[in-house]
Amino acid sequence: MLRFLKSYMLPIAMLLGILFSNFFSQFAEIIPFLLFTMLFVTYCKIPFDQIIFTRFHFYLVAIQLFGSLFVYAILWNFNSTVAQGTMICVLAPTATAAVVITGMLGGNLASLTAFTLLSNLVVSFFAPIIFSLIGRHSDVSFLQTFYSILREVFPMLAMPILLAYLTKKLTPKIHNKIESIRHLSFYLWSIALVVVLAKTVLFIKTQLQTNITTEIMIALGALIVCISQFLLGRKVGSKFDNTVAGGQGLGQKNTILAIWMAQSYLDPITSIGPGAYIVWQNSVNSFQIWLKNRKQ
Repeated sequence: MLRFLKSYMLPIAMLLGILFSNFFSQFAEIIPFLLFTMLFVTYCKIPFDQIIFTRFHFYLVAIQLFGSLFVYAILWNFNSTVAQGTMICVLAPTATAAVVITGMLGGNLASLTAFTLLSNLVVSFFAPIIFSLIGRHSDVSFLQTFYSILREVFPMLAMPILLAYLTKKLTPKIHNKIESIRHLSFYLWSIALVVVLAKTVLFIKTQLQTNITTEIMIALGALIVCISQFLLGRKVGSKFDNTVAGGQGLGQKNTILAIWMAQSYLDPITSIGPGAYIVWQNSVNSFQIWLKNRKQ
C-alpha cells in the first residue's frame, strides 16, 4: 500500500488540485507552513559538513542564467509575450522542495542543497537587471526589486536550514527522532501540491482570454524547457557522478516565486508559463518516482 501511495501520490495530488480547485484554493495560507515543515524535516537528514560549492554547481547556474537569456533572444522576434513566459521558466531558481524529490530518488542531498542556495542567490541578484531590461516596471529601482525578490526567497530558504542545524547541535535526541521519520516530507509536499495547483488553476481561470493561442504557446514553451532542463541537468550531473541532483537542480523550479515575478515585473499573462510548469515538472517527478519504485 505504501509503495502504491509513493508511486501515485503526485498524480493523485495533481488531479485533486485540478478537479477541486475552488475548494482547495481556500487553504492557500497553509502552504508556507507545509513547505517550511517539509524542508525542516528534509534538512535534518543532510550532513551539513558536506555542503560545498563545486564546478558542477557553477555549470548549472550558468546554464540557468544564460539559458534564460538565450531562450528569450530566440523567441523575442516570434512573440515577445511567449518569450517572457518561457524565459521565466528557465530563470526561476531551483525549488527549495527539490531536495525532497532528490532524496526519494537517491540523489545527493548536500549537493542539491548547495546548488539551491546558489541558484536562489544568483536569481536574486540578476533577475532585477533582466526585468529592468525586458519587463514592464523599468521605473522600479534595482534595490527595490532586489529586496522584493529576496524577501520572498530568504525566509523559506534559509530558516529551515538554520533551524535544522541548531536542532542537530543543541538537541541531538530530537534531531535523531526527526531524522528517523521516513517519507514525512513527501506526504507534506503532496498536500502542499494539491493546494498550490488548485490556486494556480483558479488563477488561470480568471485570466482574460484575450489570446488563447498565446496562452497555449506559453504552456507548450514551458513543457519544452521543462523536459530540456531535466535532461540537460542529468547529462551535466552524470559528468560529476551527480545525475539526480543535476536533473532536479536544473529542472525543478520554484514556480510559486516564478508566478509572482511574472505577475509583478512582466506581462501578467506570462505567469501561465510557470503555472503550466507546475504540471509539467510534477508529471516528470511522478514518472521518475514510479520508475524508481518499479526498478526496486
